[in-house]
Amino acid sequence: MHEDTTGTLRRDAVGLREVLFQSVTAMAPAAAVAASIPAGAAFAGGSLPLAVLVALVACLFTASCVAELARELPAAGSVATYAARGLHPAIGFLVGWGYVFVEMLVPPLLFLQLGFTAAGTLHEEWPSYPADLWWPWSLAGAGVIAVAGYLGVRASARFGTVLGVFEILVFLVFAVLLIGKAGDANTLSVFGTSHTANGYAGISGVFAGSVYTVLAFAGFEAAAPLAEETRDPRRTMHRAVLGAALGIGLFYVITTYAMTVYFGPDRFAKFGASGAASWDGVARASFGLFWVLVFLAVVNSTIANANACANVSTRTAFALARVRVLPRLLAALHPRHRSPVAGIALQSLVAVGAVLGLGFGYDPVTAFLLLATVIVTVVVGVYIVVNLACAGYFLRAGRAAVKPVRHLLFPVLGVAAFVPALLTAAGLPVFDFVTELTAPVSYAGPIVGAWMAAGAVVLVVLIRRHPERIAETARVHLDTYDTAGPRQNGTVPR
Repeated sequence: MHEDTTGTLRRDAVGLREVLFQSVTAMAPAAAVAASIPAGAAFAGGSLPLAVLVALVACLFTASCVAELARELPAAGSVATYAARGLHPAIGFLVGWGYVFVEMLVPPLLFLQLGFTAAGTLHEEWPSYPADLWWPWSLAGAGVIAVAGYLGVRASARFGTVLGVFEILVFLVFAVLLIGKAGDANTLSVFGTSHTANGYAGISGVFAGSVYTVLAFAGFEAAAPLAEETRDPRRTMHRAVLGAALGIGLFYVITTYAMTVYFGPDRFAKFGASGAASWDGVARASFGLFWVLVFLAVVNSTIANANACANVSTRTAFALARVRVLPRLLAALHPRHRSPVAGIALQSLVAVGAVLGLGFGYDPVTAFLLLATVIVTVVVGVYIVVNLACAGYFLRAGRAAVKPVRHLLFPVLGVAAFVPALLTAAGLPVFDFVTELTAPVSYAGPIVGAWMAAGAVVLVVLIRRHPERIAETARVHLDTYDTAGPRQNGTVPR
């Protein structure tokens, strides 16, 4: 019997709840609260809640741009399609080339975190467990994500929803407990500039803290690559992207406020990701076995984030392979589950290879930092391009389609918000709070440069031999089946 291993992804497989949590879990809320956001405390100190609020507003500008484009251009290619339609197909190809690369690196990043977090915690509780026996946990995580992806978007998205609900509930409950125990120490002064760290007085400390906090929002766009598998994608994608950015942003504000007032605003500059002055440390010292739930929520967050980003990488690779700018094999679909099985196999090989190669070549924490720097540098660059693409797309659509605030002002503000984050992630000491990267983490820049240079070579070859394939990166394939009329072929209704 002939099996259909080509064609379209499964239509109408998931709805708003699943794609909302696709973006939510891609932001890794528990891991961000426990490990990423505290990096801003060294600058913002007890004013970190204000820094988080500033970062939320800044990120909503870009989230609005992504949401607008997701509504107009529902495509598995997502950011690549947006850049192709808003700027130029060649730029769309390069965006897709970079985005697939880094999204394939996100799962191994998280499997490394899963490994050293689990091993370190077990060693702390039971010293007989070797602290360096991290890799079985990483490989177990890779196996779980491979199976979830193979079973199709419905299974993986529902799996992500369950994981996302758990991690959010644990930290919200913990936040309520912290606020309750803080009692009279609760104060709105943490939303001012009076508690910033020494050497970063006033608004400068808040700005520095917000730059580091902005990086915790990465992933809000992760719903977009599921457009072709989602019911009512134009409406659903718009709501999911904005809802995830706003909802998790408020979650960050609430949880950061709770820990700040409990721990003490004037000594919060010493708060970090580990030790007694951390979420885990506070939970262990003051809330008994509640630390176990915090630990499980962080572990859960790594699995959920890996699951979401595996969906992103395989769908984006599928979209680019479908138009033959990547190997056609990556467009192969499972005949029953309609999952991009070749992409999932490649994703799994990359994950295992990166985890074991970098984890043993250096150590899991160093490997984590190297991958994180590569990923954040490219993703923030993609956000800047997408902001520009939003303005370009609607300007091309005609004056009647342009909403000056949403389509012109927000893109400019979005670029302004992410340029400092890009410089910080790359370790370029333009600001005095940016730490220059050291080897091997400093290799991230050359790695990104080499990959994008390779993409430029591929682009030149394709333009010379198959220019029609580059043009196809701008195509919205869902329009082939769209009978709605006004938006057919991706045009904006006039």
